[in-house]
Amino acid sequence: MSTSLIRDFTDAEARQRLVLKWGIVPDDVLPAWVAEMDFAVHEPIRTAVGDAVAGSALGYPVFGATAGAALGTAYARFAARHYGHQLDPSWVLPVVDVTAGVRLAVDVLSEPGPVITPTPCYPPMLEIGAVTGKGRVDVPIDPDSDRAALDLVGIERELAAGARTVILINPHNPWGRAFTRPELEALRDLVTGFGARVVADEIHAPLVLPGAEHIPYLSLPGTADHAVAVVAASKAFNTAGLRCAQVVVGDDATRDRLASAEMSRNDSWSPLGVIAARVAYAEGDEWLAALIERLAAQRDLYTALLAEHLPAARTRPLEATFLSWLDLRGYGHDDPATIALERGRVQVSPGHDFEPGLSGHVRVNLATSPERLTEIVRRLASALS
Repeated sequence: MSTSLIRDFTDAEARQRLVLKWGIVPDDVLPAWVAEMDFAVHEPIRTAVGDAVAGSALGYPVFGATAGAALGTAYARFAARHYGHQLDPSWVLPVVDVTAGVRLAVDVLSEPGPVITPTPCYPPMLEIGAVTGKGRVDVPIDPDSDRAALDLVGIERELAAGARTVILINPHNPWGRAFTRPELEALRDLVTGFGARVVADEIHAPLVLPGAEHIPYLSLPGTADHAVAVVAASKAFNTAGLRCAQVVVGDDATRDRLASAEMSRNDSWSPLGVIAARVAYAEGDEWLAALIERLAAQRDLYTALLAEHLPAARTRPLEATFLSWLDLRGYGHDDPATIALERGRVQVSPGHDFEPGLSGHVRVNLATSPERLTEIVRRLASALS
């Protein structure tokens, strides 16, 4: 597979088109924070969205039970090809984004009781318990463990204390893990024993790198009645601004409960996002394969750069996503992200955003050019040394 399908933005293009990641930082700062890729969008997606805009197809999307019919078919076929997961297209419902989909599922489906968030985790997931009125309990991973694994003992403790929902991020942001079948089965058995629920954020599912595999939680037997997954094409195909994700369920009853929720709970996805997602799922396989090849090369380059420039840094093998969870405690700074910005003019995400009170960690975005990635690591090393 030729990575020539992946075109890097120039700095000027990135500042114009990635208005958050690049647009709000000073010109001398190299951004490696927000989870966007510095790559041009796949041509068929650009064409389809452009044609829709040119044709003034900018009205409301379809609401109700048939809202996601064509989108559901496209995703179901994609899931069957990539994960071997067979599902009914009617079990795919549009939402505005993954965070909104998780919130909708917890709001509508979860029983009263705190939401368990294994930490560190994607920051908006830390807010779900509060905004849904359920409350939150965190189950942190030991930062010194060799492998980022779910703390099943801690999850069991919180379920026994009354928690009723587990947020599962798989593949995990920021750990970079693609959880194995035995890990997911163990979680299923635990949750089932307490009559609890799993809401799985699987937005990074298409971005599993060579050597690992994505197992959709709903593909496991015995999960349909207690779980939903929230997926999107936006992370893998760089279309976050088009605002469309999908809630995937495992049975008609769960679909009907979500589809009958009040319109105000779920009414703002974009028709342009639907178009982009349908094209990505139906026509994006070749581009996605090239992207995975490119990201695998970035992972290898990054590993070599850390060994050369930041030998005291610690990171676990990256199995999925383009985001590295980097332990920099060996350099003696509680907030290395601030040091990196002030001294090195490189912006990375601070670890305490992902786990309140955590020190010495950052998240680094690898989805850029090899030259920029090299400079990112060099600037980190210069700032911290």
